[in-house]
Order: sequence, then structure tokens, then C-alpha cells
Amino acid sequence: MGKHISRLIGCLWMFVLLSSCANKKDIVDTEQPPVTELQATGLVNLSAPFIYWDKEITLQFDLSKGNAALKGSSADLYLHTGLVPKAGGSWQHVVTDWSKNENAYKLKLVSAGLYTFTFTPSTFFNLSNGDQFDQMALLVRNGDGSLVQRNKNNSDLFLPFVASNMQAIRFVSPVMQPTDPIAAEDKFVVGQALKLEVRASQSGKISIWDNGLLLAEAANAVSLEKPASLQSNGLHELEARLESGGKIYSSKAQLFVESKPIIAALPTGINSNGTTINREKGEVSFALTAPFKNSVYLLGDFNGYKASPAYAMSQTPDGKTWWVTVSLLDFSKKYTYQFLVDGQLHVADPYAELILDPQNDAVLGLTTAAMPAYPAAAQGIVGVLDLPAKGYSWKTTSFTKPVQGDLVIYELLVRDFVKQHQYTTLRDSLPYLKRLGVNAVELMPVQESEGNSTWGYNPSFHRALDKYYGLKNDLKAYVDACHENGIAVILDVVFNHAFGQSPLVQLYFEQGNVAGNSPWFNTVAKHPFNVGFDFNHESSYTQTFVKDVLTYWMQEYKIDGFRFDLSKGFTQKNSGTSENDLSAWNAYDASRVAILKQYQQHIRSIDPSCYIILEHLGGDQEEAELAQSGMLLWNNMNAVFNEATMGWNANNGSDLGRLFASNHGMAQPSFVSYMESHDEQRLLFKCLNYGNSSGNYNIKNLSTALKRMEQAAVFLLASPGPKMIWQFGEYGYDVSIDDNGRTGEKPLLWNYLQQEDRKRLFDTYAKITRFKTKNNIFQDGKIVASAMKEAIKYFVLEKDGQQVGVLGNFGVESAELTLPQALQGIWVDNFTGNELNWSNQSKLSLLPGQYQLISKTKLNK
Repeated sequence: MGKHISRLIGCLWMFVLLSSCANKKDIVDTEQPPVTELQATGLVNLSAPFIYWDKEITLQFDLSKGNAALKGSSADLYLHTGLVPKAGGSWQHVVTDWSKNENAYKLKLVSAGLYTFTFTPSTFFNLSNGDQFDQMALLVRNGDGSLVQRNKNNSDLFLPFVASNMQAIRFVSPVMQPTDPIAAEDKFVVGQALKLEVRASQSGKISIWDNGLLLAEAANAVSLEKPASLQSNGLHELEARLESGGKIYSSKAQLFVESKPIIAALPTGINSNGTTINREKGEVSFALTAPFKNSVYLLGDFNGYKASPAYAMSQTPDGKTWWVTVSLLDFSKKYTYQFLVDGQLHVADPYAELILDPQNDAVLGLTTAAMPAYPAAAQGIVGVLDLPAKGYSWKTTSFTKPVQGDLVIYELLVRDFVKQHQYTTLRDSLPYLKRLGVNAVELMPVQESEGNSTWGYNPSFHRALDKYYGLKNDLKAYVDACHENGIAVILDVVFNHAFGQSPLVQLYFEQGNVAGNSPWFNTVAKHPFNVGFDFNHESSYTQTFVKDVLTYWMQEYKIDGFRFDLSKGFTQKNSGTSENDLSAWNAYDASRVAILKQYQQHIRSIDPSCYIILEHLGGDQEEAELAQSGMLLWNNMNAVFNEATMGWNANNGSDLGRLFASNHGMAQPSFVSYMESHDEQRLLFKCLNYGNSSGNYNIKNLSTALKRMEQAAVFLLASPGPKMIWQFGEYGYDVSIDDNGRTGEKPLLWNYLQQEDRKRLFDTYAKITRFKTKNNIFQDGKIVASAMKEAIKYFVLEKDGQQVGVLGNFGVESAELTLPQALQGIWVDNFTGNELNWSNQSKLSLLPGQYQLISKTKLNK
């Protein structure tokens, strides 16, 4: 919740994202008589001049103002409120419950979009003395909390109150917003006339100041009016003072003034987004894509976060880009910065490589040596400009990626893989992965997302590294160590959507949703299963952003491949958002194919061997075309492997045939098959809870279930093409995906490896991964025979004179397999080393859970 910045007792209400910027001579007197003013109202209006702690007051909410999320509403609405200490900090003493709709904080409907709430602060908060607080923080929500009324910049609402024994003064005109610091409701332009009016709680000497310059004063007065004209652009910091009884009471407010921007082409050599550092000239250039905006100012430590004319950004002739070059910076220092857009919106740089988040960073324990302190004058998230940063010295300068068909990918979530959830600790786990035999690691998203402990699929800054896991050189050292060990690093990237902290979302946001003129997003998602705000991938703005982000991760971190989350969502073909009928979404989409091929072409122009893996899960025709171009597709086999391992094989429910390319309409296995992923329930959990049984054979028995995990692993990993293992599947992780909530933290169970049955499962994985990576038959061997639907399953591969057979009984009773011709002959059992002569054998008896990996000649290992 909101951050307390302003500390002044008399302050009128609120804070918005106006900017921080100072001017020289800002407002001058005008001799013209004041214009008759209409009765203007703001988002929150008071029934009395001031909110006193111990007196009844009525708040009137005009929901057409602010973010207008509840504009025109006539529904039941509820107040959510707490107190902010004088010393600063977040909400405290919250007396409302977001999950309950109680009459005690229900608003009174006056007319559509207009509500009131009457209360006495001391009674409402059940505190006789509120001296340690000086502001109320509040929100207005609908019944289920899906719509929330905030300020224009989507910040919380703040209302200052006055202790019973204190005096106060506030601005009456212009109309102010309930922001912190207080800011004018409207924007103004240079040369515009306005009326400044202040009101005091008692008679005294009153004065009005602009950026430290006295504009007007009056003795023995309770109010003061001053006609004025705005003469300079940027931020005007207004102050009203009341001198009474030997004390001075003060209230400050901000007022933003626009002027026409300078139109100038982006200089050669300056990036069209983010920062460009020129150490030779001692300059840093900043650029932001923001079409349809009227003004953009650069704010930072270098100007006290004040929007002054010197930091007004120029606009390119096409109106798309804003830029400014700053000199005289100290290149031995780290700076923070953000942008002020249209005098209202503070946003961080969408291209920032590192950000400071005042809501989530405090618990990370980062030292000031690693990160600069959050700037007190900023509002919201800021970017970090690390001028003294030292580049990472790569040990492995040339890395040959594993052949695509040999890939055994290990998907992991840093948070749930190592106790310290840090890249430095993760690097220490590489010997474990080497023993397992995997040759690629797929990191679930490590970019900045909303909150700290997440899966990462709620991204906000696509180029910024999530500090929850460590800093820039920590990840580089991990990638470097992976390469030293022959392990590729694949990064999970999320381009289907972004969440509300994203500057790309915030730049074009109104009434609780992205605006229709957003260059990047759809106002309504075009497909089912969307979360956050849906990117429009037919937009050239989105395409540029995605390509820039991909380039950054390849060049800065030497990432070897990408797994595209929800790639089937890269469509503007509207298939609706219903999750009950996916036929339209699954249908062939030529535009979607073209978009993905365009991203592929860009990636390959930088790194021709980069892996491109799509979580597409679409129709075979479309997937086959994408595969033919060289991309890999996720192949979700969880449901059928669940049925097979649990021992339920009726009605083809355990058909493993989709492990083969021919059943996808493909000539080659251009897909990554897996039986578990972060999105799927654990096989062992389901076996232990829902496993089948017969007589003394019970799959709910742990030892039995683990043996069936071995069988499943052999069928998965020995089938042709790339494969993926979800972390800890190799030792039989059995904690439900829903434990502590679906995306909640899961317990570390490394001690499982001390159990004999689980250690045997790990050893089986390790053996089969080595067979796979050291024998090219498993890349793309031809299927010469198979039966994958019934309880007894088998398949036979052939390539370059070698043959491999995999067979097993997924039933719960002993059964006989009538040996097909392809399995007759002499074989080697690759787990025991024994020779098997099935030349004159027509049938083979298999115990439940029994499996074999056989070959004509012994496999390399």
C-alpha cells in the first residue's frame, strides 16, 4: 500500500503521480479580476473545510474522477482504510476487512457514480488519540474487490486530518487530488491564468508561495485569494502558510504546467528505448516510446526528482519517442531515475535492467553496496542507472550447445529448488545435475514480476532481473558455470501478457484497464486462459519490444534458448475468453504462425543455434508448420502418464502414442515431451492417493509407486526427441501442486535422496539420460513397431543398424505379451547387461510395473 512522503499537518488530502520538478520564476501576478469559478469537485470532497480527528465528517466520492474504475456505478461499494504514521511507512491500523462486506464501511449511494460516507475518525478507528498518525489511507472497492477506485496514477487515496488542538491551512483552488504529496486535479499550460485560494482553520497571517517565492500574503485573515499566471513549465511546488499564536502551520501541493515539447530527431547512436551511456563524452541519453503523450520529463537523483525545464524530453518528429541527453553525471555513482508523463504519471523505464520497488524490496536484505537506497522524492518504482558497474569476465567464451534431439532439459524454479533461492547457491547444485545427466536447464521466469515469491508468470519488467534471486553478475556466473559443465541455459519468457506494475501497461491505462490507444495491449484478451493484460502481437510496437528483450538476454547473459510461455496467445484472431470451448483458439491461425516465425527469424539472426521452445499446445497442422521451421513444441503427456502410472489403462486413457512424431503429423520429433511440469500435478502424488491395486500389489504403496516412476521415466526418456524433467521428479517428489496454494512455495525435500527406493529412482533417471545423450538413435530413431494403448506397452526404434526396444507392464497384474516380430531375436538388457534370446519365443510374461530397455548391441553410457 501507499508510501508516506509528505509530513505536513495542515495538508489537504492526497497524492498523485504528478512529478517532482522545480522552476525559477513560475507564477506571476495578474491584474485581471478573477474569473467566476464553477463549483469544481475532486475525487473526494469534504462536508467541512478540514477533517478533525474527533469530529464527524462526510466524504463525498465522485467516481468519475481518479482512475474512474467505478465510474457510473450504482452497486454496493465499500471503504477500505487505515492510518499512516507521521514518521512515514505503509498502512497501519486497518479496521476494514477486504474479504468481508460489512455495513460499518459500506458507502451510501447518492446517484450513479456519486457516494458518501459519514464517520468520526476517533470512533471509526477506535482510537481516542490519533496523534501518532496524520493521514488516512483509503480505497473504494466493489463487493468482490475486482474493481478498485484509486487516483489517476492508480495510487492509493490519502486524506490528512487535524488533531483537535491544532490549526491547519489548505488549498481550496485549484481542486486537489487525494494523493501524497497533494497534487492538482488538472494540468495547466504555460501562460494560463488561474486562481489560487487557501483557507485556514482560524484567523492569522496567511501567505502563498510558489517554489519558495512569495506570491501573496494577508494579515488577520482566514482565507486568501490570488489571481496568477503560469509562466514556466514543469512542476510548481505550492505552499500555503498560516502564522498564528507564534506557530507556523503549512500545507504543500503540487501543480504541473505543460508547454509544447521540442521536436527533434533522435540523435545517431542513441537507443530508441532505455539508456545509452557515452563514457567518452560523459553523457547518458534516456529514451522512452510513448506516442500520443503531451509531455515527458526525466526525473532522478541528478535533479531531485523535480520536473524542471532542463529535463523536459524532446519528441521525435513521428511523435513516438521522447529523449533527452544528460551530462555532468558522476560516473562513479549509481543513480535512480523515472519518467513523468503528462504531468500525472510516474513510470519507471520499461527497458530498465534493474529496478527499485518500494513495496517489495525491503524484505530482500540488499546492502547499499549492492543497490542504491530508494529515493525519498520518488513515487513508485524507479530504474537504476549503474554507471560504475563492472562487466562480467566470462570464463567460457565458446560454448557448443547440445544437439537439439539430444536435449534432456531440467525445468526448475530457483525459489523452490535451493533453500537460499539465490543464483550463487543454485550454482552449487550443478554437480547434482551433472550426476543426473541432464544437458540443459530451463529456468522459470527470472525477470521482475509483481511481488517477490512468485512463479514469475506475472511479469512487470521484462529486461530487469528479479533481485529476489540475486544480481546481474550472479546470474552470469551461473550461466558461465553451466556452460563449463556442458549444460545449456534456457530461459522461460512471458510475452503473452504483462501485469499492472509494467510501465507499458501504466502508460495507457484508464478505468481499471488498458486504454484503447495502447500501442502494446488489447483492452480485452483475444483468447482463453489469459492472465494480466494481453499483448497485441500484430502491433509493431509489441514486436519491437519483444525483439529487443530477446536480444538483450542473448547478448547480455549468453542465454542459449527460450521457452515461450502461452505462445498460442500470440494472436489477434478473437477466439473469445471462454475456457469451455477451445476449438476456435486451437484452429490454424496463419497470423500467429507468421508472428512466431518473425520472432524466430530475429533470434536466429543473432544466434542461429538458439533453441526456441513454444508452450503452444495447439492443433497438429499449426504445430507441424512451426516445427518444420525449426521450432520445438511442448508436448504435455501428464494426463496419460498419470493414468499409466496409477494403473488405469481402460478406454485408451493411458495411450502414450503421442510420444512419437507420426502421431503429431510430423516427420521428426520436433517437440519436448514431458510427464511433469510446473503446471501439472505430480505423478507420485496421484499414485499414492489414487493408484490402482490387485491382491498384494498396491500402487498406493510408496515402494511400488516409485518403481512405476522408474518405468515411466524409461518410456519417456527413451522415446525419440528432446525431453524435459520437472525438478525433483527424478527422486519422486510427492507434494501436491496445490500445497500452500498452486503457486505457493513448496518444501525442499533433498533428504528424500537418503531413502533407498528414491535413490534407485534417481539412479534410473541418471542411467537413461546418459543412454539418451550418448546414443544418437534417441534423437530421431524410426519407430518400427509399437503398442502404447493397453496395459502392456512397447516400442522399437531403429537407426544406423542399431535397434532399441522399450517394453513394460503398466497394469496391476502379471500379463503376457505376444512378442511381435520386431521384438523377436537376441537382445541385450541395458540395465542388467544380460543377453536375452527371444529368437524362438512367442510370448513374454511381465510382472506389474516391470520394464526393460533392450538393444541389439549394448548402448553407450
